[in-house]
Amino acid sequence: MCLMLKILVYLYLYTGVLCAHQILWLPCEFIDERLSPNTKGDTDTQHIRRDATLQFGQTGDAPVNPDAITFLLTGSKLDLRRYVEAVNADQLVCKMRSYSEGGHIHWPVQAPQDYNRWFSCTVRHIKGLFTVTAFLRHPSDQPPPQQDYRSWPAIGDKETLTTTVAMVIKTNSPVVKARLGAKKELNCQFGIDHEGPNVTVEWHRRQHGAMKKLFSPFHRSGQTQRTDGSGPGLQAVGDASYTVPVANMTSEGTYVCSVSANALLASLDVNLHIEEPPRVSLNVGPILSLQEGEEQRVVCEAQGYYPLDVEIVWSKKASGQRAGAPLPKDLENISFFSHKHNWDKTYSLSAFFYLHALLRNSGSEFTCSVSHQSLTEHIRKSFILDVEDPVSWMFYLTSGFSVVVLLAFLFKMRCYRYSARQRSVPWKPY
Repeated sequence: MCLMLKILVYLYLYTGVLCAHQILWLPCEFIDERLSPNTKGDTDTQHIRRDATLQFGQTGDAPVNPDAITFLLTGSKLDLRRYVEAVNADQLVCKMRSYSEGGHIHWPVQAPQDYNRWFSCTVRHIKGLFTVTAFLRHPSDQPPPQQDYRSWPAIGDKETLTTTVAMVIKTNSPVVKARLGAKKELNCQFGIDHEGPNVTVEWHRRQHGAMKKLFSPFHRSGQTQRTDGSGPGLQAVGDASYTVPVANMTSEGTYVCSVSANALLASLDVNLHIEEPPRVSLNVGPILSLQEGEEQRVVCEAQGYYPLDVEIVWSKKASGQRAGAPLPKDLENISFFSHKHNWDKTYSLSAFFYLHALLRNSGSEFTCSVSHQSLTEHIRKSFILDVEDPVSWMFYLTSGFSVVVLLAFLFKMRCYRYSARQRSVPWKPY
């Protein structure tokens, strides 16, 4: 009996922990539409931003915020929380809109005589981990006035609308970064609350204000269409991820995953950014030897980076500088060559200065530091300045030359004395 009681207690605590991580409600911004006729006989649409709450629960639950519009999201085969799990509610931004693009949309899970008022709900992570768009269905047994699905009765400031999730589309990669020559997967998933729906999934690329169709993984006939030869390998129904070969800079841009089912059309943008890190080099070796008073142009070049913005800083650290000493001082007399646009659309930039050799600077370390958005840390290239005293150098040269002359003279005198001795010995015939 005690063992069973302990098991029940552990189960209760475990369930409490799970519930603590579940999102119970989200503050949302509801963008309402107000239609009004104008003097030309057309209809003007006014967008009004209103406070709303997306609340997860059951039919009849009291609103957690009675002063706002409550969209009470009741259970269905699709649980929106499953698409935003493992994050805190304060990391999410929620926006809602009315949806009336398809007119009367009869949903297969409801009776033929029922009507629906549709809303779209987009939840995105503030750090760009994912974006989710869901269609919420608010059933009604009465049609809208004049069968105009844009003229449903106005929603009150404290009204509660009971809804269910009919369709969800999600991307885990709203922003994708890639290097040239890489292949990147653009993630797109979807879910629908009933089996056997008529679904069409397409990928487009938004370019110069126009939409170019790239790929349709599947549609009503169940066949696969490709227009560029690089479509995704589908793992399961509901996964329509698309692999982009990043061959050149023209691959950069906005890609759109679209899912349509029973006149509902949802789309998500995936932005592909190309980033190439710079290659950094100096025009001098690790040790630069100069005589005092000499001048040398020192160049630091960052090559092949993308996008354009890069920062190059030269700094100097004095010889023998120990821990706790002041940080290296940034040099101010730095000049730059103009940005160079390379054949592959990457950029190059050089920063240089004229180094005037002084004995007091001998042993100093000069460092070029390059930062770019593609780098997690700066790239640094350094050299040490070795300055020689020209007087000492001339002294050593003169001394060396004198030693060589003296040795040559002594060698000549030795040869002369040896020759003289040879001549002084009388010749004796045998």
